[in-house]
Amino acid sequence: MAIDLKGLSQSQLNDLIQRAQSRKHELVKEKIARVREKLTALAKAEGFTIEELFGGRGARRTRRPAKPKYRNPADHSQTWSGRGKRPRWFAAALAAGKKEKDLSI
Repeated sequence: MAIDLKGLSQSQLNDLIQRAQSRKHELVKEKIARVREKLTALAKAEGFTIEELFGGRGARRTRRPAKPKYRNPADHSQTWSGRGKRPRWFAAALAAGKKEKDLSI
């Protein structure tokens, strides 16, 4: 299956490249499907499911809520853990001349 590349025009070459890339993508998807089937069969033969072995799609690790590190001296119900964007009360206190250690719990 030799293709004479020198005899092809620019549009023919572009079409050939596009079709080749499409076929390459299809082959990768087929290979993934075959491997997935093998893994599922092996897990089933051993009495497991893929989800048990590798975790489900929703099995992501999440951070637990951080403990507060700073408290608003004017309103003790407002706290901040030090993660994420600074709250307005924290920025206002720093602008007023307070230091971070003055606001720490």
